[in-house]
Formats: sequence, C-alpha cells, structure tokens
Amino acid sequence: MSGLVNPAERAGAQWERLARRAARRSEARAEAFDRQQLLCVSIDASRYALRVERVRQIVRVRPIAAVPRVPRAVRGVISLRGEIIQVIDMRRRLGATPIEPTRASRIVVVHGVDGQAAGLLVDAVTEVLSVTEEALRRDSGEGEMVEALCDRESEFVSLLDLDRVLEIDAER
Repeated sequence: MSGLVNPAERAGAQWERLARRAARRSEARAEAFDRQQLLCVSIDASRYALRVERVRQIVRVRPIAAVPRVPRAVRGVISLRGEIIQVIDMRRRLGATPIEPTRASRIVVVHGVDGQAAGLLVDAVTEVLSVTEEALRRDSGEGEMVEALCDRESEFVSLLDLDRVLEIDAER
C-alpha cells in the first residue's frame, strides 16, 4: 500500500509544477518587458539610437525634393506611398558637415508629434539593441537632443530625444 500515491497528492504535485513553470515564464516576460529596444544608426561616424516604438519604417534613400524657405536641417520631402514626408538631414541637425547620401544611407521614418510622420536621413542603420532601463545614463551632458547615453561594448551610444530632434520650426 506504500507504493500507491494518493490521487489528490498527484494532482497537487502537477499543479505545483504548472505553477512553477508559469512563474518562470512570467519572470521571463517581466524581464523582457523591462528591456528597451533601440534602433542604432550611424551619423558622422558616431552611433546614435532611437526608441523602436517611434520608428515606423526604414527606407532606402530616394529622390528628395527640395523645398524653399525651410530650416537648414530640412533636406526636403519625399513621397512614400502617396504620403508627403519631410526629411531631416541628421548630419545638419546635429551640426556635422552634410554629405551626399551613400548606398548605406537610409531614411528612418518616425512617428512625430501629433501623429505626423517625419523622415530622418542617416548615414546607416546598424543594429537593434535590447537594453535595460538601468543601462541608460540620463545625465548625459551630451547635448540638448540627446536624452541618455548607453554604454555598449566599450563605446557609447547616444539615445536621441526624438521630440527635440523634430523641433526645427524656429531654426533657419
């Protein structure tokens, strides 16, 4: 009789195993939820990042139509499936010397203020990083358009404050 297991004990043990598995999955989801996804781009040989949730799409550079009397950082506009998108040259916006786009250059289309889309012309898109909130240093001192710094493999990646990057109306 000692070899028989009470059906209630067996059911209790199964529920305990299920509960432990569910707890491990919940912890893994919570850890993944605490991580931030950042799209890394190269601008003037420096690494910058944008929060992935603000990125709508990445497109190859196409003809950019110049627009008169716009701030210097605005390269012009493109038509993307019938939608007119303003393109900001990130080299100009960050005070670097502008260059002609290369094969590696991309336009990162982002969700801007009030649901408007904007395109950011960057030298290249390099990778997507997954970082914890603790990995971001808020007191960057990097400049008004940088929200934080992320230490990544012996170099820093500057997390751009997209709202400030898109505030270009007063600049000429």
